Amino acid sequence: MEAVLRSHNVATIQALIRRAANEIVRVPGAAIPGVLAPTIFFVGLNAVFGKLHNLDFPGDNYASFLIAVSLLQGAGFTGAATGVNLARDIELGWFDRLMASPAPRWALLAGIVGSASVRALIPATFLTIVGLAIGVHFPGIDGLILAAILVMGMGLAAALWGVMLALHFRSQSAAPLMQAGMFIAVLFTTAYAPLALLQPWMHTVAHINPVTHVIEAARQGFVGTITFAGTWPAFAALAGLIAVLGALALRELNNFTA
Repeated sequence: MEAVLRSHNVATIQALIRRAANEIVRVPGAAIPGVLAPTIFFVGLNAVFGKLHNLDFPGDNYASFLIAVSLLQGAGFTGAATGVNLARDIELGWFDRLMASPAPRWALLAGIVGSASVRALIPATFLTIVGLAIGVHFPGIDGLILAAILVMGMGLAAALWGVMLALHFRSQSAAPLMQAGMFIAVLFTTAYAPLALLQPWMHTVAHINPVTHVIEAARQGFVGTITFAGTWPAFAALAGLIAVLGALALRELNNFTA
């Protein structure tokens, strides 16, 4: 019996992930904002502030330093889009039918947010190609794999944040809050300058912001070498974010009533 239940739960998760993937195939234009926004930020900031690399910056150039934050911004926008899509489904009544199914709530949540991890690789791939074309240091295969894993983890955390807000407000009007939350989480880190060059108040905020560890780990291959000491804090930070946001999202889902 337990094996049958596990099989049904896995099938539920897979079906919801496929549904989200089908949206990209049917409406490919919906993925454009999540690709263009971080790319425009990346190219624009590199063009304006590229000479900052003359200061004490690691890596070959400023673009190599900047690429990591753009990758995570893409993941954040992708996760926020998951929340917006759920809010749309709630407004249209489709989510009520999903809640009437016998599937456990955790399986529904896993299926809804699971696709965000894979979809976060779309802007990441485009950004990496653009970055390499304008001179970003090639991080090696191990650097690309590490960055991809961290992008997927950040996409999952961002999706949990967006889903939590969608379930709480039940309206697409919460979309700006979904996007702003992820934007702020990534912004108040070592996004655009090393920790030592930040203003004291920003230094303090970035030091305690767990997303800083994720950015620094994703940046390793682009500006230097990958080390265990520079990697494990990122996975610990992501695990904590996913655990906390997952618990909050699941609580909202359990409290959801039509």
